[in-house]
Amino acid sequence: MQLLAHGGAGGDPNDAETRQQQLDSAVEAGADAGADGPEAAVVATVRELESSPRFNAGVGSTVQSDGVVRTDAGLMREDGTAGAACSMPGVEHAVDVARVVAHETPHVLVSGENAIALADAFDVATDRDLWTERTRKCWREIDPPGSDDRREHLRWVREQFGGFDTVGAVAVAGDRLAAATSTGGRWYALAGRVGDVPQVGAGFYATEHTAVSATGAGEAIARFGLSRWVADAIEDGADPAAACERGIEAFEAATGDIAGVIAVDREGRTGEAFNSDSMQTGSSG
Repeated sequence: MQLLAHGGAGGDPNDAETRQQQLDSAVEAGADAGADGPEAAVVATVRELESSPRFNAGVGSTVQSDGVVRTDAGLMREDGTAGAACSMPGVEHAVDVARVVAHETPHVLVSGENAIALADAFDVATDRDLWTERTRKCWREIDPPGSDDRREHLRWVREQFGGFDTVGAVAVAGDRLAAATSTGGRWYALAGRVGDVPQVGAGFYATEHTAVSATGAGEAIARFGLSRWVADAIEDGADPAAACERGIEAFEAATGDIAGVIAVDREGRTGEAFNSDSMQTGSSG
């Protein structure tokens, strides 16, 4: 098995060593789960990262403009099986809910209260405290206007909205591939905002040729379709390293924004590229 994971495009460089250790540990957990195939490997890897307050997913998630922490995730396999879930307060392991959507429903994406109800039905915990010391400190230091004045609230969101972190993993074993991506979104986003992560072809994508996971400015990634762009380049004959580099170049030219992407192909070749200050990755295989 070949497994590659990322910790997001935009992590704190002052915490790089600890983040790398936790990323490597997550990849090790994913590799151990890989006996059950690439999907199990990427889910196990992402679950570990969702449990770390140092990454923007699960317990490390950002807070939205109404003071609520919500999580999103997406998952896809080479055979087209895909699932995603979004806008879930209290859900640490969003990737588990995405997996439930993929295998237990006829849908691709389920959101909000209904995603939480689905998680409950399949024993995914929905009562987790996702606030960390960092998140509480950031929330205390701002003064958002009340949401009763919608226009003023939206003006504040436009001024404060930011951040790029996400976590994700891709894996291949034989002719099977899988990709998974999870996030807490971007800081102070309008309550209910959904970015690229749970959107097929944007935050994640997989085909019989490749698996891809993206991170960065979610709105721009969604408009551009970054993961699908890289997957198409690989299907057209580019190796993953070249496809990722070309994908980031094309993305930056088209959007002027920040992103990172990782990919693996069915031969086990991997690629990664980013135009942010950093994007930490870990691999096994």
